[in-house]
Amino acid sequence: MEPSGAQSGTRACLGYCRTHKGLVMLGEIALCVLTLVCFGASRSPGYSGLAVAQLVLALLLLLLRGCGLQARLRLVHWGWTDFIRCVVGSLLFLITSLIVIIGHRDGAGTAGGVFGLLAGILLGYDAYITLPTRLSHSATPAESPDGA
Repeated sequence: MEPSGAQSGTRACLGYCRTHKGLVMLGEIALCVLTLVCFGASRSPGYSGLAVAQLVLALLLLLLRGCGLQARLRLVHWGWTDFIRCVVGSLLFLITSLIVIIGHRDGAGTAGGVFGLLAGILLGYDAYITLPTRLSHSATPAESPDGA
């Protein structure tokens, strides 16, 4: 039996995975795993490094946000870290996947390229939904509330 404190912590971690952002991050993790498996089975396994890096970063940020550890680690701005991870990952996945799809003719490499394209699109969507929340927190009003 778990104590009630550990049980509520586990529920908080799993509760974040049910949010929109959590589901998007779980989709990114799943696509990174599929891309990693396909690139690993292809004739050019050197492209799997990008999938591994994005998988580790996505798991780390999901764990930090799900368990509420980002509030304790205030040295890093986790919102911008997540946004930059999404933008860089999206661009690199799109470029790498297009190179693999165009240049290689093995089935596993092509499948990895397709999953990489999907991961790049999902990372781009994640960056799109992450940026407005970051900008709304840092914006300052130009006028005073009374209109003067």
